[in-house]
Formats: sequence, structure tokens, C-alpha cells
Amino acid sequence: MASTRITNLRTTAKQPPLVQPPQRSTVAQGAVQIRIKNSQSSGDRLSQSKSMVLQESDLPQKPISRHRRNQSQHNVLVPGGSETLEPLVQLKGEHLNVAKISESGKKQRKNWTLMWSILTSDQLLLYKERQQETSQKPGSKTDVVQLCGAFIEWTTEKSSRKNVFQITTNTGSEYLLQTDSYSTASKWYDAIRKTIDSSTKADGGLPLRRSNSTEYLPRHSSLPGYGSASPNAKQRNPVHRRSINMFGSSKLKHSTSDSADKNGVKNRLKKFIIRRPSMKTLQEKGLIKDRIFGCHLLTLCEREGTTVPQFVRICLDAVDKRGLEVDGIYRVSGNLATIQKLRFIVDQEEDLDLDHSQWEDIHVVTGALKMFFRELPEPLFPFRFFQPFVEAIKIKEPTHKVQAMKKLIQELPKPNQDTMKLLFSHLHRVLAFSRKNLMSTQGIGIVFGPTLMWPELDAGNMAFNMVYQNQIVEFILIESRQIFNLDRK
Repeated sequence: MASTRITNLRTTAKQPPLVQPPQRSTVAQGAVQIRIKNSQSSGDRLSQSKSMVLQESDLPQKPISRHRRNQSQHNVLVPGGSETLEPLVQLKGEHLNVAKISESGKKQRKNWTLMWSILTSDQLLLYKERQQETSQKPGSKTDVVQLCGAFIEWTTEKSSRKNVFQITTNTGSEYLLQTDSYSTASKWYDAIRKTIDSSTKADGGLPLRRSNSTEYLPRHSSLPGYGSASPNAKQRNPVHRRSINMFGSSKLKHSTSDSADKNGVKNRLKKFIIRRPSMKTLQEKGLIKDRIFGCHLLTLCEREGTTVPQFVRICLDAVDKRGLEVDGIYRVSGNLATIQKLRFIVDQEEDLDLDHSQWEDIHVVTGALKMFFRELPEPLFPFRFFQPFVEAIKIKEPTHKVQAMKKLIQELPKPNQDTMKLLFSHLHRVLAFSRKNLMSTQGIGIVFGPTLMWPELDAGNMAFNMVYQNQIVEFILIESRQIFNLDRK
């Protein structure tokens, strides 16, 4: 019996141990090392954790699925260790409104400029003129925006314009880009974002940016997307790791009370919304009055019981009295603060006397009139008539062009037609004093073109549409006697 026991012990001693720490030289390619930490070691007494570390030499050698979805979101690792990045989207030849608001962290004055924009694999090239795109002369580029390590986001705080997004480079320069067409702005935003991601990954990883700051933090080897982490990296600072876990546990402790507070706020908001009076009740009590500026033309005329808004009539009468001989009438801008004050009085339906001394500057009256037309939800030339008017202005034969314009104006709603007739007959009187006020048909067309008509969806070039807007207003002004039958009383 004793000899049998000794033999068993010797046999057991010759067997290899059941669990051996994996050695890097003997691990098969593609294997994952599992390290179990002792819960009694210093700094890790709070919990027992397992860490999985993938060595650079242990990258998987199996061919990875070439499905499109896999390549669109991640870098594809090939056996040679190189990366195949997502194909870049390059955009060439389109006008965008650009404003540079910061240069290397220093704020600059915001000036919007129409720039010819070209997107390459890692840069956004901006030209002042279109022909500079093919120019090879040194210094022909107006500005070059480096996209590697940049940051892009939509913004509504930096500008009152619509469809504005901001690019912040890794040097702290900030650019605002804008176009009136949302589809065009979205197309450029997506293409630039993909270019930033691809060029930054090719450069070694995404930079870290402090919140509300242009300062970038250095990349660390333990960050995802920047090499592989060494096994000792996680053991180097156990105190920091424990502090993160303690912070996470404190959030869990307060999650119940936070949700209860949110529910309480929601309930109070619901009760407030239920108790608040309706718009009709506020209007009956006189707390809210119907606005003049920003009101639809048909609604305003129906409310006033007329076919021409009363505010338009009194403004045109004031200009007829004391503004026909004023230099640059309708071209010169009035004081914006005074114009806003006039607008407030009109919206409050207070008595308005434009002969009062505070409205002595006639440019304030003309500025308020132009603001009224600009803020109409639908312009004086309705949206559905924009393209027919553009086609009519393209007619070569003058007589046919006049007849086409006249027919379109007669098809307009009655308030639009009567307001247009009163306005253009007034502008015709302004032209009669052109030697003194120095206003021409072309000048009035430039002022009132984008004020009286614009497309509902700006699918084309804004500058291209503006040419037709000016030409239409100028032609109607020249032929206003025949189009509106002004000679007939």
C-alpha cells in the first residue's frame, strides 16, 4: 500500500500543471491573454477585475469580412498591418458663404464672403474667384483649411443665418460655412466630417479637445484608436482607477432621487401647460395683439378689410410728401434702432403719425417699409409664381414679354395685385425725380428684387436667382404704365 502511494505521487509530479501563465513566445497568433489580478494587492482591494490585452504582434491574421457596413464604420486591418480607410468624398466647385471668426485662437471680426470651395482628401480650399481653381500660381489660394484633427459641428449661436456649421482646426482657427439650401449644406457637412475622420485616423487617432476651448490634449497610448495598450499601463495608476469606480457608484446611488426630481418637474410643467390660457383668451383680453410685421398678406388685408395693408399706404404717402427728392431714397439705410422702434409701435397697433419729429429721417420710413416686405411669410410675388416670372423674363421679343408679365400679375391674388400696383406706381414717381435723388431703374431693381420675391426652396445658386429677381422688378418698373394701366383713371 505504501509503495503504491509513493508511485502515485511520482506520477503526479511528472504531470504538467493544469494552469500555466501564458507566455508571449508560445501564444498562438490571434490568442487573447487573460490576467486575473489578486484582490488582496494594494490599490485593487475594492474589486476583482479581469483585463484583456491584445498585443500588437497578436493581431488576427484571418481575412476580415469585406462587407460594406464593416468598412464604413471601422478601419480594416490586413495581414500586412496597414489600414484601408473609407474612400473619401471630394466636392469640387460650389459657392459657399464663409466667415473666419478666429485665427489660431484669436477672435476676428465676422465678415461673410461668397467663396468658391473645393474639398480634397485632407484640406478645404477656399477661393475668392472661380477661375482661381485651375490657377497654379503661388499664392492663388485665398485660404486653406487643414482638416486633419479638426472638429465640425452645426451651430445656431454664432450666426442668425440658417444652415450654419463651424469647422475648428487643430491650431484653433474657426470657420463658419453657410448656404441657404439645407441639402447643399448637409452634403458639405457630411463630406467634410468624413474627410476629417479619415485624415485624422490616418494621422494616428483623434485629438482630445477641452470643452468650450480650442486647447487640444495630447494623445495617450492607452486611448482607443492609438496603438495597443501595454499590460503594465493599467497597473501604473490604480488610485485613479479606483476614483473612477467610486464616482460611478455615487452616480448609481443618486440615480433614484434624480429620476424622482425629473418626474416632479415634468408633472409641474404639465399642470402649468394645462392651466395656461388659450391664445384666443389672451387676444380677447388684449394681452396679445395680432402683429403687422410677419403676418401673411392675405390675412392682414382680410383683418383690415382692404386689399392694400394700411402700413404700406401711410409709408408710401410719407415718401411721396417729403422723400422723392432725397438723395439715395430706398438705397440708403436708416437707423436700425429707430426702425425697430417704429416696428414695435406698428405691431402694438398704436397710433402712428409719420409726420412726427422722431420719424423725421425719411430713410427710417423706407427701411421699415422694406423690412415689412422682407418679413412676409410669403413674398409679394408668391412662391408658386417665382418660376413663371423667371421664364417670362427670358422671352426675347419685348411685346410678348410685356404680355406674359401682365398676364401673370393678373393671376395674382387681389391683395398681392393691388399692393404691387400701388408700390410700382409710387416707384415710377420716384424715377421721375431721378436727377435729384440719383436713383435709376437698375438701382431700384437691385434694392427691391430680393425684397419682393425669392424662391421657396433655394435649390440653385443664390447669386443666379438674384440676377433674375433684379431683372424682373426692373422690367416691371419700366413697363409699369402698360402692365398696370396707370394712364387709366
